[in-house]
Amino acid sequence: MTARGSAPQPVKDPPGGGRAVAVWSIGVAVYFVAVIFRTSLGVAGLDAADRFHVNASALAAFSLLQLLVYAGMQIPVGLMVDRLGTKKVLTLGAVLFTVGQLGFALSPSYGMALAARALLGCGDAMTFISVLRLGTRWFPARRGPLMAQLAGLVGMAGNLVSTLVLAPVLHGVGWTAAFAGSAAAGLVVLVPLVLFLRDHPEGHEPAPAGVRAAGASAGASGGFVRRQIRESWSEPGTRLGLWVHFTTQFPAMVFLLLWGMPFLVEAQGLSRTTAGGLLTLVVASNMALGLVYGQIVGRRQSARIPLALGTVGLTALLWAAVLAHPGDRAPMGLLIALCLVLGGCGPASMIGFDFARPANPAERQGTASGITNMGGFIASMTTLLTVGVLLDATGDNYRIAFSTVFILEALGVSQILRLRRGALAREAAREAGRHRITIPAPASVPAGGAVRGGAEPGAGRGA
Repeated sequence: MTARGSAPQPVKDPPGGGRAVAVWSIGVAVYFVAVIFRTSLGVAGLDAADRFHVNASALAAFSLLQLLVYAGMQIPVGLMVDRLGTKKVLTLGAVLFTVGQLGFALSPSYGMALAARALLGCGDAMTFISVLRLGTRWFPARRGPLMAQLAGLVGMAGNLVSTLVLAPVLHGVGWTAAFAGSAAAGLVVLVPLVLFLRDHPEGHEPAPAGVRAAGASAGASGGFVRRQIRESWSEPGTRLGLWVHFTTQFPAMVFLLLWGMPFLVEAQGLSRTTAGGLLTLVVASNMALGLVYGQIVGRRQSARIPLALGTVGLTALLWAAVLAHPGDRAPMGLLIALCLVLGGCGPASMIGFDFARPANPAERQGTASGITNMGGFIASMTTLLTVGVLLDATGDNYRIAFSTVFILEALGVSQILRLRRGALAREAAREAGRHRITIPAPASVPAGGAVRGGAEPGAGRGA
């Protein structure tokens, strides 16, 4: 308990600066390698089918299993980050995805390859939330949106490396050498991670020792887990973040991960080379728009909802134009426009974290980020499966199959509109309380009017 008349200390933002950039760069390097490993199967699908002697459905199981593991791990990983800290979780993740990539290189059978991809997905799931946590711990709050978008941009760069580097290496040196050689990248990032990464700057610990001790005691009986999830979910900002992520991310992910290439080749009659160029355009657009979205949100928080809903609206409009275009094939200009707009889905999904972040204290950031990050992956898994089922049921009618996109977007938009008012009002009230000036209790004045203790008027006032 503080003495009567003392003012509470204002919440200090992390300092940022060169050291923060160095530490954060170690974390995003780990995420960069994780994305390379995650997307490496996308350039090796035909090779995998030949190596393991499987059909298209069994091949799709690799992607679905990886997404399932990734989504299912988000809340457990968030809890681990809150409980153990960023460094320990990132280290475990780097070990797991490196072993998974090496195991995939050496797997002699389909079953062992599936197990290796599941292990890789488990390690991959530990990276992004950890990097988000590094951003909030090392940089001022106003930099949060930009740092999150930059992390997403680095991830898309990893996607490009898979396409532009791993693919030719795979065809040049063969399966085992290419995947085993790429696994060495995991060891390269593991060394600076272990030696130099720190969870937070000195003097910016996430919570007082008493609070952490209480959390540890609760965790011993399972109360920590239940409390973290319950309190994170009770915040409207966390739920709004989940639905923003749900609604914005999945159209591009489904397109890039599985169904974009078949749609462009089979339904639109493009060559594989041209279709690959359009998929690369989605990635390039994502990287460019990530910087733009981060700057806009960092400067104007009021732009978050318009940006998210605008991206959803443009995505729906372009998909409708492509699918409803008379004739069998849409013109190339329309397909290019669709790919450019799909590039905004990733940056828009990052806005979800900009709602969850201010809604939760530092000790719940990992859990809240995990809940938010589940949204887009749940929507992606749902769409991947539904499109496949509808294609089989309709004789490869992509117009009907891709209608799933509009249904999930409508569901997500309805939830965003329902939650936005309460989440924004609570965020504004919290921000006002954070900056409220506390006036200390007046000191007792002895006869003669001298202030006891010689304090000057206004001393001790805290922001």
